[in-house]
Amino acid sequence: MVLHGLNAILNGKPLGGVVNLSPPTALITGASGGIGYELAKLFAKDHHNLVLVARNGPRLEQVGNELERQFGITVRTAALDLGAPAAPQSLFEELRRERVAVHILVNNAGYGRFGEFAEVGLEESVGQIQLNVTALTCLTKLFLGPMLERGSGKIMNVASTAGFQPGPLMAVYYATKAYVISFSEALANELAGKGLTVTCLCPGATETSFAGRAGNDQSRLFKKLRPMDAKTVARAGYQGLLKGRTIVIPGFRNWLVVESLRISPRKVVTAVSRWVSEKAE
Repeated sequence: MVLHGLNAILNGKPLGGVVNLSPPTALITGASGGIGYELAKLFAKDHHNLVLVARNGPRLEQVGNELERQFGITVRTAALDLGAPAAPQSLFEELRRERVAVHILVNNAGYGRFGEFAEVGLEESVGQIQLNVTALTCLTKLFLGPMLERGSGKIMNVASTAGFQPGPLMAVYYATKAYVISFSEALANELAGKGLTVTCLCPGATETSFAGRAGNDQSRLFKKLRPMDAKTVARAGYQGLLKGRTIVIPGFRNWLVVESLRISPRKVVTAVSRWVSEKAE
């Protein structure tokens, strides 16, 4: 994992001088596709300037140009692998040097890997923790300080309904999303009354490239249970963020599943979770 230099970190418009605080700026990770891309469109439509972060530089630049043309906003792109330990700090320092104030932070980047824990490579397991947990925590810590100084700001952490249950065959991924939910709820409580809100978006199965990368696109979860589309999930998350809701679970079916988990025996929950993750017949 290589952290690129200045030109790879921030592309687009010259950044000299103080950036106008109006309109506000939203930083979205994992913005080259799926939920992150749909969220970027919603923010752009409401005239937010954007800082978009993802590994796929050419796709990210394409998205940035598209949103600038369509909505007349300023988009800065950061072709960056947030799984690299130094990446969050590097991004924060570069934006601070260029005096770009981030008013809304959306921690959307993340990935999973299908397979029994004993069979999945150590690098893959640690990589999930590094991106889904460590990078998210670092970015939140870094950008929270300036938000507290201003007395305003919003943070969205994208978790999953997976975080409400153990996940055999994707044990590390499910565990990382449990962390995101717990962390977000605790932080929302700590920040109450300080002008900031924390929202945790917890979608169920969603039509994105996630399943293909994870290797569970042939599971019962994605083949039998009709995933939601990314646009619908993003809209629910965006509306929840604007309302300052702490937990957002898009879709009645997903909400019902989560509620049923609270009263079901843990062994049953774990067994069902495995059945859903197994390959569809």
